[in-house]
Amino acid sequence: MLSYRHAFHAGNHADVLKHLILVQLLRYMVQKDKPFLVVDTHAGAGGYSLESDYATKLGEFAGGIGRLWQRKDLPEAVAAYVDLVRRFNRNDRLRFYPGSPWISWQLLRPQDRMRVFELHSTDSPLLAKTLAEGKQQIQITAGDGFAGLRAALPPPSRRGLVLIDPSYELKSDYHDVVQAVQEGLVRFATGTFAIWYPLVAKVEAHRLPEKLAHLPAHRWLNVTLSVHKPANDGFGMAGSGMFIVNPPYTLETTLRETLPWLTQALAQDDHAQFTLEGGENPVPTARKARPDEYSLEATPPRQAPVGAKPGAPRRPPIHPFAFPGAKAEEGRGPKRPAAPGRSGAKPGTSEAKPRPRSQGPATNSRKKP
Repeated sequence: MLSYRHAFHAGNHADVLKHLILVQLLRYMVQKDKPFLVVDTHAGAGGYSLESDYATKLGEFAGGIGRLWQRKDLPEAVAAYVDLVRRFNRNDRLRFYPGSPWISWQLLRPQDRMRVFELHSTDSPLLAKTLAEGKQQIQITAGDGFAGLRAALPPPSRRGLVLIDPSYELKSDYHDVVQAVQEGLVRFATGTFAIWYPLVAKVEAHRLPEKLAHLPAHRWLNVTLSVHKPANDGFGMAGSGMFIVNPPYTLETTLRETLPWLTQALAQDDHAQFTLEGGENPVPTARKARPDEYSLEATPPRQAPVGAKPGAPRRPPIHPFAFPGAKAEEGRGPKRPAAPGRSGAKPGTSEAKPRPRSQGPATNSRKKP
């Protein structure tokens, strides 16, 4: 059932968009001293060899990170992302590509923590090996990230970032993403949730950002990047999107400055484009949502979109690499009890004895000092 392997697509245009935004989110979070938690629900293998049979079969990285590797005119946000990819390689030769958990780990401070999940039986052991040196900060679970997210929230520090990027090979993934964010906001209303999704010819894919935009979150941003015209037969992925719930206020400005350049750099034809829209919702009310309220089966009318179209300490690279095709190389306290009432109840009893009607008002039996 789980046949998807990200090794075939590592470093492509979708990874560029996802990881560029991930870096910006984490760089914002480290500006405050208070610790935070990163949760990666679909972590993959943690890193990939671009010389493996997986990567070379499709060669998708050439149209993604490959187009940025030798550029000397990178915008600041792109440069910060590419610098991390360079850190994952031993030299200027592009041979390996880091996954989301490795990128997140590089930007963590000693007080920060991370929880990662991977269900695939092949990728989860590789993930554990890739992140072995971060075991004091990272909790790795070989299991379902959607289920594990419930137990991970809210973090003790009430600061956190949740990255959700399933493969969407299962139709149920679209529903599970909406449900996971909905339930996550109940537990952690101030948390930042970053959801990656593909731009493909599926009704569920088109409805996903619509549903996420109507969840009871304070603010949201929706970013898409298409690198070529969709195929006439409806197959393939012409682009991807990132939907960020409770984004930092700085993110929209950064993306407005960066996306025009990035779109041009990754464009494969004249149909390449990006979109950037955002919105604000009323403060969430304390009520339980109906089970079908955020179903993908129907989409409520949407507000008119607004938007435009057009450094942490370094860690050395991890070797030997553990990802597919790589060769080993050297080198909150308890609630306070309610105050006793003045109804005449004796200490240790749950309620007061009724007074006879002939008596006057009840008086406090304790004498004033």
